[in-house]
Amino acid sequence: MPTFERDTVKIHFERSGDGPPLLLIAGMMSDHASWAPLVPLLEPHFTVIRLDNRTTGQTVPWNAPASVDLMAADCAGLIDSVNLGRAHVLGHSMGGLVGMRLARRFPETVRSLTLAASAPLRLERNIAFFRTLLAVRQSNAAPATWLNALFPWLFSPAAYEADGMIEQALAASLAYPFAQTAPAMAHQLAALDGYVVDAICDLRCPAQALLAQDDLLIPAALARPALEGMPVHMIEGAGHSIHWDQPQAVVDRLHEFANAH
Repeated sequence: MPTFERDTVKIHFERSGDGPPLLLIAGMMSDHASWAPLVPLLEPHFTVIRLDNRTTGQTVPWNAPASVDLMAADCAGLIDSVNLGRAHVLGHSMGGLVGMRLARRFPETVRSLTLAASAPLRLERNIAFFRTLLAVRQSNAAPATWLNALFPWLFSPAAYEADGMIEQALAASLAYPFAQTAPAMAHQLAALDGYVVDAICDLRCPAQALLAQDDLLIPAALARPALEGMPVHMIEGAGHSIHWDQPQAVVDRLHEFANAH
């Protein structure tokens, strides 16, 4: 089990594929396993590194100090420790916020940055939504209840029309042995709640954004103004889990952008 240790935190990561280095930074409540649809599509083109952020997956301890700044520093340390040089970076949702902070604070580590269903925004509605989900988890409700409340915010409407897709996602989530616990979710939510919005103009690397047509958490109407000056591509038929709804479209945009830089 590969780990990288920083500040007494053992950060789990996975590495596979061959080519220029690509670091994948997962979003809220997600770990390295959340990139499953993309990994086989990326491995022929990149050396793919995906880590479990603080509070998630196999990174321990789950209650280590957590913030966007600390997670960005973890990413910089990981890039350095595995001798990646400058890496292309893909960050999803909260992972995009970490990627922006990484590019600002450690520009020597980032060759290019792609934001997936992410923008420099702090939406009180989203914080309130996650708090409500957490309250459901902390209640006596069945474990599937909070996931059934979450999924419509993640997946596109088309996913609900695809026979068995949501049922399979639910079963996989419930069976995953390293799923984030409710206390760890609360710890990560506090880190997200403390996020201070970055200015796009402060980025010191080529950057692009991939927005999802049906994203309820990061609506395009709010994201576009916050991404002013950055190339923005709309991915049709995708919800917030853009890389699950349209993995090939995400890979195509990422590959094209990385090749140009």
